[in-house]
Amino acid sequence: MRFQKLVQLSGAVVLSVLSLSAAHAATGGEPAVVVQVDIAPCLAAGAADDMDKATSACAAVIDNEKTAKADLVKALIARGALYARHDEIDRAIADDSRALLLDATLADVFNARGELWLKKGDKPKAVQDFGAALKIDPNHEKAKANHKAIARELERIGAQMAVAGKPSFNCRSAGRAVEKAICGNRELADLDREIFASNARVIREARNAAEAKALQREQDDFVARRNAGFARPGYDLKKVMQERLQRINGVDGY
Repeated sequence: MRFQKLVQLSGAVVLSVLSLSAAHAATGGEPAVVVQVDIAPCLAAGAADDMDKATSACAAVIDNEKTAKADLVKALIARGALYARHDEIDRAIADDSRALLLDATLADVFNARGELWLKKGDKPKAVQDFGAALKIDPNHEKAKANHKAIARELERIGAQMAVAGKPSFNCRSAGRAVEKAICGNRELADLDREIFASNARVIREARNAAEAKALQREQDDFVARRNAGFARPGYDLKKVMQERLQRINGVDGY
């Protein structure tokens, strides 16, 4: 009985030794090693603004399935910032978006992506990202400034849309044929409003009362000539109004 137990124990030891030998043989006789993905070259290339090196170094990190989540986020942010500096906006947005999917607490990245949306002309998405950054960090200075600026811009656009196609005067009280023509044409109505606003600006910026009075007299003379000339055959009201606007604003448009 004792001999039988010794045989069983010896057999177990042999099996264990054989299993270990097989494992070592499968790995060339060396224990398994966990490969560490090196993110340093990617970050260094990004900091140095070296697009060529960053392209390969960051791809080696980002495309490696063994890259730790934290390192993947860092590499995406680094490459996204590099793309942004080189005006590769869509690529930068793609990297920032992927980073935010992995970590939605990055106020800086939300702000950066908002600025990229702004460059693309997508103001609603920009406002959304600036707002997300402020929700994470209410004291984020850049996000606050960006959000405030874009909010004002959207308000200005809204105000312009509200008066689009409306002249500087009330069309319901328009009695002259030229005024009715302006009220009936959105482009002419916009031109009239621009002329009125530009004239008001130059008068406001006049150096003295005499100059302001002379500028207003010039505008009054234009309106009088416009009213009288409209009835003549071949009179081009649009051209006359465009020329008046250019005269007020100057060659540079202001």
